[in-house]
Amino acid sequence: MYNTSLRCIALLLSLLSIPAQATQSPIAIVIHGGAGTIEKSKFSPEKEQAYRAKLQEAVEAGYAVLNKGGSSLDAVTTAIKILEDSPYFNAGKGAVYTHDEAHELDASIMFGKTREAGAVAGVKHIENPIDLARLVMEKSVHVMLSGDGAEAFAKAQGMPIVDNKMFDTEHRYKALQRAKRKMEHAKQQNKDYQAAHKSLETAYKVGTVGAVALDKLGNISAGTSTGGMTNKRYGRIGDSPVIGAGTFADNASCAVSATGHGEYFIRYNVAADICARVQYQGQTIEQAGNAVIHDVLKPVGGTGGVIIVDTKGNMSMPFNTKGMYRASKSSSQATRVAIFKQD
Repeated sequence: MYNTSLRCIALLLSLLSIPAQATQSPIAIVIHGGAGTIEKSKFSPEKEQAYRAKLQEAVEAGYAVLNKGGSSLDAVTTAIKILEDSPYFNAGKGAVYTHDEAHELDASIMFGKTREAGAVAGVKHIENPIDLARLVMEKSVHVMLSGDGAEAFAKAQGMPIVDNKMFDTEHRYKALQRAKRKMEHAKQQNKDYQAAHKSLETAYKVGTVGAVALDKLGNISAGTSTGGMTNKRYGRIGDSPVIGAGTFADNASCAVSATGHGEYFIRYNVAADICARVQYQGQTIEQAGNAVIHDVLKPVGGTGGVIIVDTKGNMSMPFNTKGMYRASKSSSQATRVAIFKQD
């Protein structure tokens, strides 16, 4: 009897000595700052370090939210706002120019526990579109609001309205002028608008920021924000605010944020397709992401990539371009920051 009691006490002490992290639920966050023709030869050491530092800042800030017990929605919003506030990425302050030399911004967010979602498209006077997308999800009866209506809703919610010129940057303006010259040259060769636009390099057609996260309660979320396509016209809207195309989250499968040539991501329902493969075919997020990005999109000319997380804390970042700004961190993986394919 005495020995049995001693063994019980010893077992109890051994259980109490198990490190806390071994019994904690996993947490994870992955972010991206866009995919495209990103080549190391075009980066000075200083420029590369600046981009890496901003990516690390964003992923660390999002992870800190999760580590303190915060929600995946808060982590996603926190990380994306840091990227929106940077001129390096095509979202918020770094947004590209439209044909009319202004900026039109899109964003969306989705919560995997309930599949609630919010999105805004074509807004011009919202400093952080991801905040407005979340307000649409939490404070309206709708999923997507656009243009003037979205901004009227923002005013009603007490969100400040900013001057569109706050998104002006010299490097984006120069890119617009180059795009216009290329389009004009194509027209002089008797190409119509469609053909002229197709003649533009991929770099003019991509650029987004996004985040996906898993919190301690086992809930996943995804968010995406963008300035769209350089020299875009006619109120063009890409995949970033389209639930299922550029953003998707469901606790039953995974959370995805996409970046790339939006028209393809809309047509092939990329984010939802990846999660459907996980849920219904039993694929891992790595298998599903690679299949869609490399086997579905690439053969038809769809360029870009995605970031993915599941409720077990697995993370994946497939892309079919020369590079993708990306970073990740989880309770089982140290911070990783990468830009080029060879990283």
